[in-house]
Amino acid sequence: MVKIVVVVEVKAGEVRKPTLELLSHIRKSGFEADAVIAGENVKGLADRLAGHGAGTVYVADDSSLSLFSVPAYLGAIAEAVEKSQANQVWFSGSESSKVLAPALAARMDGAYCGDAIGVEMEGETLTVDHPAMATKVIQKVRFRNEGLKVLVIRSGTFDVEPAEPKPAHVVELAAPALDDRVVTKEVIQESAGEIDLGDASTIVSVGRGVKGPEGIEFVRPLVDALGAAYGATRAVVDSGWMPHNTQVGQTGRVVAPDVYFAIGVSGAIQHMAGMSGSKLIIAVNKDPDAPIFSIADYGIVGDLFKVVPLLIDEVKKVKS
Repeated sequence: MVKIVVVVEVKAGEVRKPTLELLSHIRKSGFEADAVIAGENVKGLADRLAGHGAGTVYVADDSSLSLFSVPAYLGAIAEAVEKSQANQVWFSGSESSKVLAPALAARMDGAYCGDAIGVEMEGETLTVDHPAMATKVIQKVRFRNEGLKVLVIRSGTFDVEPAEPKPAHVVELAAPALDDRVVTKEVIQESAGEIDLGDASTIVSVGRGVKGPEGIEFVRPLVDALGAAYGATRAVVDSGWMPHNTQVGQTGRVVAPDVYFAIGVSGAIQHMAGMSGSKLIIAVNKDPDAPIFSIADYGIVGDLFKVVPLLIDEVKKVKS
């Protein structure tokens, strides 16, 4: 019998969309899922998780969990897995899951696969699609039926099904013992108030074609008009034009939004590896041979400084 625990990601007091994607997919597939959530003042989110299919919500709610800590969060998740008697644990793709998921697999003697873009379950058999070689190859990773299986699933892999909150069956977990070997004292956000790339349904990313910080600001009205998140290539980030948390690509954030605008992006393979899973890709570049056009659904060959104002006008017309 398949039993899955979904590890909940919370940001600004709300359950992040990628967590709801996982719960929705499990419910739609007809399997059982529980959820585990850790943090401060998070118990009130349990009903929303139940509405999306969590049979039991394991809650570690304590002031000591207000800031992310690997030992504390790992202890809470491990306790929830043991109580649930789950044989699978699903994480959504995030910076914290990249640390927690392999650590959980090691702690509980389980198998691990990160950055999954597809999941197939036939009875007890679990097969995962995993991109390799900058997405040139998709590996089929098949787990043995026995033992715990720990997955990190790329955000945007599944859709969120509409659901209303309902009373949750809550199991409270004890506050984890503190580990003073590593202490998180403060979390500094580079771009407070902006839409996170992992939560965005629309992303506008810029490349070296914007030519500098002035070009970044030139494109920003398009981002605002679309209600999108703002991303960038590694070259833009390395030049200091955009903060590091906006980098999309193999060495940055891997995203799969509904719509992805690539503005002045030539299409280095490392960048395309981080956004090729987007459902709709629109590229603007003055070079007709730019690699980005090989994966774009729609391409505009032209000077972005002439094209972007036209796009802004059209978006505003549609919205009005």
